[in-house]
Amino acid sequence: MSDNFLEPDEDTSVPIVNPEETMPGLAGYIRAKFIDSENGRYSYEQRWLQAYKNFRGIYDSTTQYRDSERSKVFIKITKTKVLAAYGQIVDILFANKKFPIVVESTPVPEGIEEFAHMRTPIDDIPGQTDPYGFPGDGREITPGGLSASQPHSLGTYGKEFGDMVLPGKANIGEPQFEPAKEQARRMEKVIHDQLLDTNAVNVFRKAIFESALLGTGIVKGPFNFYKRIHNWERNEEGEREYNPYEKTVPRIETVSIWDFHPDPSATSIEDCEYVIERHRMNRQQLRSLIMRPHFNAEAIQNALAKGPNYEDKYYEDTIREDETETYYQENRFEVLEYWGVLDAYFAYEVGLDEAKDMSEFDQLQVNVWVCGNEVLRCVVNPFTPARIPYAAFPFEINPYQIWGVGVAENMEDAQMLMNGHVRMAIDNLALAGNLVFDVDEASLVPGQNMDIFPGKIFRRQSGVTGTAINGLKFPNTAPENIQMYQISRQLADEETGIPSIMHGQTGVTGTGRTAAGLSMLMGSAGLSMKTVIKNIDDHLLKTIGEAYFQWNMQFNEDVEDVGGDLEIKPRGVAAVMQKEVRTQRLTSLLQTVANPMLAPFVKIPNLMRELAISQDIDPDSLVNDVNEAQVYSQMLQGMMANAQQGTGAEAGPPPQQQGMAPDGGLPSGPSGIDDSGRGDGTIGVGTAPSAGEAGFTGNAGTVEE
Repeated sequence: MSDNFLEPDEDTSVPIVNPEETMPGLAGYIRAKFIDSENGRYSYEQRWLQAYKNFRGIYDSTTQYRDSERSKVFIKITKTKVLAAYGQIVDILFANKKFPIVVESTPVPEGIEEFAHMRTPIDDIPGQTDPYGFPGDGREITPGGLSASQPHSLGTYGKEFGDMVLPGKANIGEPQFEPAKEQARRMEKVIHDQLLDTNAVNVFRKAIFESALLGTGIVKGPFNFYKRIHNWERNEEGEREYNPYEKTVPRIETVSIWDFHPDPSATSIEDCEYVIERHRMNRQQLRSLIMRPHFNAEAIQNALAKGPNYEDKYYEDTIREDETETYYQENRFEVLEYWGVLDAYFAYEVGLDEAKDMSEFDQLQVNVWVCGNEVLRCVVNPFTPARIPYAAFPFEINPYQIWGVGVAENMEDAQMLMNGHVRMAIDNLALAGNLVFDVDEASLVPGQNMDIFPGKIFRRQSGVTGTAINGLKFPNTAPENIQMYQISRQLADEETGIPSIMHGQTGVTGTGRTAAGLSMLMGSAGLSMKTVIKNIDDHLLKTIGEAYFQWNMQFNEDVEDVGGDLEIKPRGVAAVMQKEVRTQRLTSLLQTVANPMLAPFVKIPNLMRELAISQDIDPDSLVNDVNEAQVYSQMLQGMMANAQQGTGAEAGPPPQQQGMAPDGGLPSGPSGIDDSGRGDGTIGVGTAPSAGEAGFTGNAGTVEE
């Protein structure tokens, strides 16, 4: 391995040989696709390497130093910016411990009714049925039917209440249901529970960090995962026994950008003809594949018998930062996992049943695992509809490539300038802080040691005193270099859109010294981060949410009641707005709808949920739905009635306001008024006594003892 990590060695360069000639058949075909992908992403690997080195504070071997330079200091501002971006994104997406994925019904749901109501006598009157049903819309009137209702179109309400529930809006004052929203809410809870069960937050975090650093994050799945559920039960003797069981749940995982090899001509996962993931396995990991479904045990045994075949790539020593680990790679196997289209020719070769009815030029979606020239697994893509189970999301979009641009690449030039000026400042301070000596050797006795230390004696043989050795002081140019360093740091702020104030910079000057200026800086940072969150919404959260929905519909038998025309919506961008501002706006809106004239026009439950989310509160734990709200309302009315009975209060007109006539006319004085003004009776409307009159407290001798 050479010292220059930016250029591959001759022995690690891509060979100019057709892999299909050395590995005939399907294994050679996949190896050829893998090499094509490697060649297509080579220039991007150089960028990732440089970004990683700037993050870790590692100088490249090609960095040019002047002979006079002594300092090799590296100012790791890139690391600070990357971690600041990563932390802000994670805080925005997962601050309230909820996944920013919601499931909603479409504006015009198909296969499920938007509204339903309880059957009333008017529904049984001929001519009162829904006249808008037509064949295929799920609302057509069956022969002899009285309404355009289908049991499946009412979801759980149809199963729970049967013929007692009919589609359509209810009359004013009658109970009304929303089957479409109920099914969306059920599916959302199922997906969130599955994400929590498999600790998906950690998977998202790893992918988000790699996207901030290298520009692209990759998430794979979901796939079937057998989770062990701890269960304790009492036996016949009443003793507790440990009876665990396994539960099938969908799980996602992070794929490193270094192991991800997509179609080099694609600009998105949807545009990819294929994707190849490179695995590094030891013997135990390779052997364990035998226990997984549809793997060829004989092929795995052959691969093990042939021995390790893993070869280090030119960039791996840099990533590991430990060249001693190369020894351990000699005991590893390289396994390629292929997802994409496959010609029928190769399907015949591996004996896929689906190829029997295909022509030679047809293609089908497959999943193939290869180790060397051994095909470990080849099956038709198990997902319906067929899809490549990867989500690649960019930190910053490159519209012409699948790879994005990260924080480290954006500030590469600024990092180089900061390092250069700091090194010059340190080298100058080393000169300016010490004396450089001018020695007249003709005035000194020859052969003396020229080392200088306190108490040193030099023997002079001629010349004037003090002229043989003179100390010279170099000018201090460090302030100019530090000034350029500060300018370079400001340049990094502008290039990344992450102001230094966001990651703890003190001594802020200029606009940031005022509250308004600081708010402007944070608002600008939030605007740039909003774009990043939007990319995560579109390319990660929505993709994963839809994948979980399809997995549940295909593999989860426990959700037969959850279906319909549903839509997955990411909510990452909605969380970008500053929580304080959002909470203030929602609270103001809530105060506005307190007006009874406006309340019927606002969806109060949705408003309460949004208000809870803005304050990082789980809305499901605090906000009731419509049915629960009705139950709690009746409970509160009952509690108030019981309280009135407990105090002996009788139901009647509200207490009369003091000083007002019963008929709302002029006030009348209450009975038993003490007009002396002493307060001996009931206080009411009267005339204050004047000086000298009875009851005037200022009269002499009126103080009671």
